[in-house]
Amino acid sequence: MYLFLTSSPFVEDADRPLLSNANGFVDNIRSVFPPLGSLLFICSDPARRDLTCRFASDVISAFSSEGMYFSSFHVLDGENPEQAAELVSSSDFIVLAGGHVPTQNAFFREICLGRLLEDFPGVVMGISAGTMNCADTVYAQPEEEGESDPSFPRFLPGLGLTGVNVLPHYQKVRDAFLDGRRLFEDITCSDSWGNVFFALPDGSYFYQDEHQLLLFGQSWCVRDGSICPLTRDGDVLNMADFS
Repeated sequence: MYLFLTSSPFVEDADRPLLSNANGFVDNIRSVFPPLGSLLFICSDPARRDLTCRFASDVISAFSSEGMYFSSFHVLDGENPEQAAELVSSSDFIVLAGGHVPTQNAFFREICLGRLLEDFPGVVMGISAGTMNCADTVYAQPEEEGESDPSFPRFLPGLGLTGVNVLPHYQKVRDAFLDGRRLFEDITCSDSWGNVFFALPDGSYFYQDEHQLLLFGQSWCVRDGSICPLTRDGDVLNMADFS
């Protein structure tokens, strides 16, 4: 499996969906792209096919603009969960959509997606929540009103595709408040004791295959109650060297 864990793969504020080549993303994904393969777009909210199809259309348009085309595409959501095994096995490229982490996590568990992906030989691209749910154990960073309450489940069983926990869109949420508390300093840092989270701005991403796990671009490490810069834009960190 070739795994891309993105915050967002798109050019921000473009007038149409475009892939960003920040930190060599387009070049790297092109190098493993299956020509005229079948695309499977897996939802974040199984009840919102309209949103899922719109997002899938944006992905197809963005890849097409870079000369990367799919022969067919399918959507997997709440309307066809019984087709999950068939759709996964017949796909070459799978996109895990962005959205609300716990909602998507529950759907992934319902369709046993982790098991279905165990021997998947193609490309998987996570976007935001989709990236977060790829972890062995997912840190569901509080996002919506009321989720800062200690009773909100913040650690969930994930797909088991990677050992890294990503916190996406850091450039947008680093100063955010939730339920009157600072999202990072008061909530996430408290949850980081004994854990390691990687805060990524849009344009940074992880790439993983059977040989290596690489971090491309700017990032921050959230660990044991503190946030520290880890890499700069343009950097490539082999996670075998991370400690």
